[in-house]
Amino acid sequence: MGAGGTGTRGDFEWVYSDQPHTRRRREILEKYPEIKTLMGPDPHLKWIVSGMVCTQFLACYFVKDLSWKWIFFWAYAFGGCINHSLTLAIHDISHNIAFGNKQTKWNRRFAVFANLPIGVPYSASFKKYHIDHHRYLGGDIVDVDIPTDFEGWFFSTPFRKLLWLIFQPLFYALRPLYVNPKPVDKMEVYNALVQLSVDFILCYLWGLKPVVYLVAGSVLGLGLHPISGHFIAEHYMFIKGYETYSYYGSLNCITFNVGYHMEHHDFPSVPGSKLPLVKKIAAEYYDTLPQHNSWICVLWDFVFEESISPYSRIKRTCKLPNEG
Repeated sequence: MGAGGTGTRGDFEWVYSDQPHTRRRREILEKYPEIKTLMGPDPHLKWIVSGMVCTQFLACYFVKDLSWKWIFFWAYAFGGCINHSLTLAIHDISHNIAFGNKQTKWNRRFAVFANLPIGVPYSASFKKYHIDHHRYLGGDIVDVDIPTDFEGWFFSTPFRKLLWLIFQPLFYALRPLYVNPKPVDKMEVYNALVQLSVDFILCYLWGLKPVVYLVAGSVLGLGLHPISGHFIAEHYMFIKGYETYSYYGSLNCITFNVGYHMEHHDFPSVPGSKLPLVKKIAAEYYDTLPQHNSWICVLWDFVFEESISPYSRIKRTCKLPNEG
């Protein structure tokens, strides 16, 4: 899909009530109420995630005696794929997909478990910000998924945009602290204590290399990596006026169908495993919308198309409930 003109961020200040996902959700549910039966927990998710976590711990044992060059090679080629996939599992778990809405505590604890191979505490903080991303998509300040004005201004040339992609995990981690800092809660402290304890145990048993393997896998896998194309594909305006895009390619098989992003924002309570059914049931709502065919092509276009930059996001003037 080719890129369209995007102008500057100031061109796209919409009021939150104009969000198209809310309107489309109502229309689809009126026409296809059976979609409600797809909502709820995915009974297979906890077993898939547990297998991935165990695989990474097994990999930690095998890499403990490797040379550093092979540590980083396998961190990118293997560990980075699994860790990136685990972040997307945590994304699903943040919507209570593992155990259902009535088991919020178990979902949050399981997210901490899924976080372990990532090497740094992340899941608890992600949940509280990700809910705002759905509720106030594109909301100025509230949705910290939107790059800052500095990012949009500075990372505007192909080389600088390439650097931005490489260091994307750093921006995602630090941006909330600058744009919309929130008090640290008990779950974040628990997340940090559990994560650091496991990192210490790995280091004590097998040395520093397994921990470096895990952290490097997260940084490299979430940076300039084929799977990371979804970060750009989801909400960057490759066609003016369209803020959410889906991708229906093969990489969905290892990313919990995060490519079905239009469907996910319309129905966040539907597990990733069932999002293809949403598209099948309500095909006329999705087949005609712009979509991406390749996350690698998305990364390429982002770097080399002059019209695409971190500024290429719709930003809404967001009115919070307590503002009347």
